Amino acid sequence: MAEKEISNYNEDSIKSLDWKEHIRLRPGMYIGKLGDGSSADDGIYVLVKEVIDNCIDEYTMGYGKYVDVTIKDKIITVRDYGRGIPLGKVVDVVSKINTGAKYDSKAFQKSVGLNGVGTKAVNALSNYFKVTAYREGKEKTAEFERGILSKEHKETATKEDNGTYVEFVPDDTIFKNYHFVQEYLDNQFWNYCYLNAGLVMNLNGKRYISKNGLLDLLQRKTNEDEIRYPIIHLKGDDIEVAITHESAYGEEYYSFVNGQFTTQGGTHLAAFREAFIKTIRDFYKKDYDASDIRGSICSAISVRVQEPVFESQTKTKLGSANVSEGGPSMRNFIGDFLSKELNNYLHKNTTTAEALKKRIEQNERERKELSGIRKLANERAKKANLHNKKLRDCKYHYNDEATGKDKDKIVEKAKESTIFITEGDSASGSITKARNVDTQAVFSLRGKPLNCFSLTKKVVYENEEFNLLQHALNIEDGYETLRYNNIVFATDADVDGMHIRLLLMTFFLQFFPDLVKNGHVYILETPLFRVRDKKETIYCYDEKEKQAAIKKLTGKPEITRFKGLGEISPDEFARFIGDQMKLQPVMMLPETHIQQLLEYYMGKNTPSRQDFIIDNLKVEVDLVTEILE
Repeated sequence: MAEKEISNYNEDSIKSLDWKEHIRLRPGMYIGKLGDGSSADDGIYVLVKEVIDNCIDEYTMGYGKYVDVTIKDKIITVRDYGRGIPLGKVVDVVSKINTGAKYDSKAFQKSVGLNGVGTKAVNALSNYFKVTAYREGKEKTAEFERGILSKEHKETATKEDNGTYVEFVPDDTIFKNYHFVQEYLDNQFWNYCYLNAGLVMNLNGKRYISKNGLLDLLQRKTNEDEIRYPIIHLKGDDIEVAITHESAYGEEYYSFVNGQFTTQGGTHLAAFREAFIKTIRDFYKKDYDASDIRGSICSAISVRVQEPVFESQTKTKLGSANVSEGGPSMRNFIGDFLSKELNNYLHKNTTTAEALKKRIEQNERERKELSGIRKLANERAKKANLHNKKLRDCKYHYNDEATGKDKDKIVEKAKESTIFITEGDSASGSITKARNVDTQAVFSLRGKPLNCFSLTKKVVYENEEFNLLQHALNIEDGYETLRYNNIVFATDADVDGMHIRLLLMTFFLQFFPDLVKNGHVYILETPLFRVRDKKETIYCYDEKEKQAAIKKLTGKPEITRFKGLGEISPDEFARFIGDQMKLQPVMMLPETHIQQLLEYYMGKNTPSRQDFIIDNLKVEVDLVTEILE
């Protein structure tokens, strides 16, 4: 170490932070990425989840059937009807780290949060935080600002039912320009109800309840016309699974631990996938290829684990090897359950067993037909020198196995990994110069992609652009090996750009629908106009914003219409793909029928589609006229 560095490193270099300062300095350690709400795993949804998790734990323990939530004007309120926080500990449980009832395993045997961090993180990351406990005719309230106690109320009498009320406003200096996407909230609330049959949740007056658990979940996630056989629904002590196969490509899993949606899977999902293959091979007495058995599967699994070990505070991946201390391994527990229950089900339901066999054998035929083509396509991809010509890669990848002392940093960065799919060299050049090389990659398309509607997966290997794109994403064998958490379409905001966007969406929905269903696909919103005078520059995303900017600026401002991404300089682009990046998530509603959707928009030019275009064109013209007037 250089002499200068040694002299600068002394006692003053060592700092001790209190709990709230550490949370505010390193929020990613507690709630994952911050984001603006465009992604389902952005921090604002984690804040909501951390508060509701406590309500769910109360319900799991047998207290409080209802949870009422409101989200309005960025103020979130959560009211449960459980036992209520003991009044003498109201301040401590939301402001003292490692404080809570969940260290007592008798009180919370199979809880989600065991580290006493959740509500403290919400408190520290909120401009305003209020908690009120109602317990046995008395209530106690405490108010905080950015984790600092601002007012502690005395205990008073109350007629309110037992339970807890929490109100908070996320800190806008940390969560900048955030918004809540209703579809993400819907999924979050439905998942709570699927995993806790009988629980009643209300969000802004909308009611959520499930009677049949994971069966209801799969019915919501699949379309009756696309599944190959009725959903198999199996339940046991501390385990529940639902299984079916669809017509679409890919594998789709929803895994849960103690009511927590483990988006990254973990030991329970790995055990399930392994056990499902073994059970199917044993039942049919045939050594089917694993990819043929799991191809087109849509499944959900939920387990209850005593004192679960997660790989991060956000609890998205289970690391526990055993179901409980001294109990069976996760692998044996799930393996034994499926071996018995799924085997019995298939013996009793011969029609379902035959339909499942046909789906597996169809996958087998398609795989064998593609084997020769895949080999040639892989060789072509290598010769194309993909990583130098088509792909400008980034340093951190979504599914890289991080090791060493910087593991936490790598994992955190990998969650931010993004690939921009652009059209042409000029646009890709601007983004490449402006991007964050740690987390942002760029893939350049050459011309318009093929309309692949109604085509088989054979076209993915025969078409050079599609073949190179799937290699860049590393999704040839499914989305589990996806290299980037966010796939972003970055096309021009003109007719050609919109067409390319549609063709890309057709490609993903046709061959990799699980990427869309699991929230990995986005559209980059870039400004249409730049309005500026000598003092200020305003970027506008639509005509209405442009008119507002013209009125705001003095004199006669200069107005620039960006016709393409290539016209935006790298310096300007840095603003639109950095912290303030606007992403529009590509989402599928539960009732969406993929093939019908693609047939309507990308199939033959039907009169109904012509009428749709004409009607919407009229609406757009009327809107512009109204703005200009």
